[in-house]
Amino acid sequence: MEAYVLLKLTWWVLLGVLFSGLAVMMGMDMGVGTILRYVARTDNERRIVLNVIGPHWDGNQVWFILGGGAIFAAWPTIYATAFSGLYVVMLILLWSMIVRPLGFEYRSKVPSAKWRNVWDWSLFISGFIPMVVYGAAMGNMLQGVPFHFGGNMQSYYTGSFLSLFNPFAILAGLVSVSMAIYQGGAMIMNRTDGAIYNRARRAAVVFGFLALALFTVGGIWVSQMKGFVITGGAEPGGPANPLHKTVVLVQGGWMNNFRAQPGIFILPLLTYAGILIGIFSLLKRRSHAAWWMGAAGWIGVIGTVFATMFPFLMPSITNPSQSLTVWDSSSSLRTLAWMLGVALIFVPIVIAYTSWAFWVMRGKVTEIDSDHSY
Repeated sequence: MEAYVLLKLTWWVLLGVLFSGLAVMMGMDMGVGTILRYVARTDNERRIVLNVIGPHWDGNQVWFILGGGAIFAAWPTIYATAFSGLYVVMLILLWSMIVRPLGFEYRSKVPSAKWRNVWDWSLFISGFIPMVVYGAAMGNMLQGVPFHFGGNMQSYYTGSFLSLFNPFAILAGLVSVSMAIYQGGAMIMNRTDGAIYNRARRAAVVFGFLALALFTVGGIWVSQMKGFVITGGAEPGGPANPLHKTVVLVQGGWMNNFRAQPGIFILPLLTYAGILIGIFSLLKRRSHAAWWMGAAGWIGVIGTVFATMFPFLMPSITNPSQSLTVWDSSSSLRTLAWMLGVALIFVPIVIAYTSWAFWVMRGKVTEIDSDHSY
């Protein structure tokens, strides 16, 4: 296999790793924000819950930056096409994430119940909306995005904002939210006791089952929808030009990779095994094991989407033959090589300092521990 093709495949895998890290780490924080008002009924309980993720939430957002940076550097055509066509969605995501740090830092600056209530709702919104958008983005990629290119490679987006939140995209968004709540509930259990612990356990169990149910419905839906299939012209070692291939829509076409390589069925099975074992662990009050099983479930979900779509990254429903794939939307060989060297240095550093922070700040958060600005 030539070096350029190998680097493209390596960066496709790394993109999946970064998306999984984003889902697990940021999803956990977003899940905590989404169920904050349910698991914590009093101001003191909410301060305890916020202190569970308080030392980590901003560090976990590094995964969001890494994912965006990887797309920008390794897949510039996708970055330009997605960020221009989906501009309104990106702004909504950005605004919701700007509100998030304000909720953490401002809620206890004024000793007023109404003031804190406003910021508690802001934490719910800034937890729920990003996870809906994250899942809906995956759903829209599977259906195809309404864009095409002109002769000068200028991209044109022909869809509407509301069309992005179609029934399948909403289903995918709810899978994402359910997984985040499961992960967030397990995290709260790791570091609290009493009533908060029990409410978080109930939420994690319920949304774990809901995630599996929605994931199953989504899988059946995908197996019946029209999938994108390359019929000619794609060159794995070719340049970043998506205009020289032929793609057709085939009923059930997204299942072709599973038919050709049955071994990848291990990815959806990982989702089922991870969540089911995780729910069993929750019922046995083994929250740390449940958290890790939730992470495995997330890896299974992201891996299933990536394996289903390969080699497509951003299919075009307007002109399928102009869809963006692993083969024709990447950076140059030299850029991918340099980026790989940087990733091999800094991704382990991110994992190391994140692990160290969780280890140092382990243990239960109590009423006394929560006596600060949160």
